[in-house]
Amino acid sequence: MRPHRVYTALEELLSLRISAAKLSLRFDPRKLQQLAGTHLSRFRGRGIDFSEHRQYQPGDDPRSIDWRVTARRGRVHTKVFHEEVERPVLILVDQSINLFFGSDKAFKSVTAADIASLLAWAGLNKGDRIGGLVFSDLGHQVIKPSRHPKQALRLLECVHEFNNQLRLPLPSPSSFSLNDALVELRRVARPGSQCYLISDWRQYDSTTEKLLFELKRHCQMLAFQVYDPLETSFPPGSFRLTDGVNELEINTDDKMLEQRFEQQYQAWQQRVIDQFAGLGMGCARISTQEDPFQALLLLQQNGRIKSPLSGVAPEAVPGVAR
Repeated sequence: MRPHRVYTALEELLSLRISAAKLSLRFDPRKLQQLAGTHLSRFRGRGIDFSEHRQYQPGDDPRSIDWRVTARRGRVHTKVFHEEVERPVLILVDQSINLFFGSDKAFKSVTAADIASLLAWAGLNKGDRIGGLVFSDLGHQVIKPSRHPKQALRLLECVHEFNNQLRLPLPSPSSFSLNDALVELRRVARPGSQCYLISDWRQYDSTTEKLLFELKRHCQMLAFQVYDPLETSFPPGSFRLTDGVNELEINTDDKMLEQRFEQQYQAWQQRVIDQFAGLGMGCARISTQEDPFQALLLLQQNGRIKSPLSGVAPEAVPGVAR
């Protein structure tokens, strides 16, 4: 793996399937308020998981008759299955220009792509129907849920394509936002869908909260927040910054500036965590300096990711907001 990843490589996203085999996506709902994985109802009917044989009863589906058991026992017997409770998995992947930033190991956009890849492969390994919505400032693409591996590949190809189109400055004015993506996700998500939302949540506003509330009424949801340590506090020194058009030189040796910057970030971050908690949603924070697989494995094991804010005690800002 490259030491500093500015853009994704499709072969790396595909190779994460090996690591994803160790993930189950069965996060503890008591810790995350999130149900995941394969679900079986208490009802029995026609599904895909065999339960037992019983004598044929009026109204039974003739297609379920087991002729071998019928011949052996001298009476007509049918197969009984667990009724499947289908929960398609939808992965929303933010590839907007806000995520085109990173200070060390990877850009936020690349880390978001890695998380999406691990979730997609893990879900596919467990027989889930995998789909998603990938978006940037310039548009979006919807991938309908399917159990076929080619559909997961389509999702990752789409993530890779959107990621490698990121440039500064933008080639044209932004025409698609996080809220637009959530509106589209609400349109395509069936009731009972399992939604993973991957973003840095820099575009979070009151409209975002309303859209998440509407989605939460019908879907199981877990948010992932990707961040870079440089966003939490300034390193000391003199730096020249650019957005691709304008330049700004700052001196971070100014303690007052450093303190004000950290306070503003922490206040914003706490508002986001509080808003997710108010919606009853889990929000797992993953740094660009972390290994996404190890972070997801830790989340699976104990319901938290150890990525506290700079200068804030871990217990004050949990890795998973509840």
